[in-house]
Amino acid sequence: MLERIEKLQIISLGLLVALGLIVSTKMVSSAISNNVISVTGSAYEIVKSDSGTLNFNIVVKRTTKQEAYSAMQDQIKTVEKYLAGKKIKDIGIKTINGYYTYKREPKTGAYTDIPEAYNLYQPMEISSENVELIKEISNDITGLINQGVDINVSAPSYDYSKLPQLKVTLLEKASEDAKNRAVSMLKPTRNTVGKIQSVRMGVYQITPVNSTDVSDMGINDTSSIDKKVTAVANVSFTIK
Repeated sequence: MLERIEKLQIISLGLLVALGLIVSTKMVSSAISNNVISVTGSAYEIVKSDSGTLNFNIVVKRTTKQEAYSAMQDQIKTVEKYLAGKKIKDIGIKTINGYYTYKREPKTGAYTDIPEAYNLYQPMEISSENVELIKEISNDITGLINQGVDINVSAPSYDYSKLPQLKVTLLEKASEDAKNRAVSMLKPTRNTVGKIQSVRMGVYQITPVNSTDVSDMGINDTSSIDKKVTAVANVSFTIK
């Protein structure tokens, strides 16, 4: 009885191994067509942004237009003094926007043509190659509220200026990775990789270092100082 059970176990094990070989062979052959193998390779590199930009705006609301402009000039001076203390020289003051708000009827709530206040909205922008400084300012510039500045701050933006050159290098590495994958896939078939038939560049994924996000349209992250730049290449090789 035990002998029969052992034989059945051996036969079952043999069937499982054979099935595994069949599945493995099908996985390899699925990428092979007309003596051509198509493989996707990838490569990535971690880079640190070399420039940063911060946008913010000052908001002023006063009874008259003259009072609003006067208050705005005082608040801009306060901001410029703060930035000078941070050694920021590149300060962009954009076009100012102004508009009236009007009083409402107490009973109906309908707007009247009587001005209630004049509002000013002053966008500003700073930039620096010192990305850590931009990060620092983005975190503490709102402290100017304690000095009477009504300020709204956007998230900082970080960029890497050598991205075009890096993309070329990564594409080359991704193509090499595709070749190595093709070699591994062809080992069970005892064939070898031949010449490149075609190369198609995939989209680049520029993400925070620890992110696993991908997109068919590509990702271009500007929120993080340290970035992971990933390139993908779809390569077809002849089979020898």
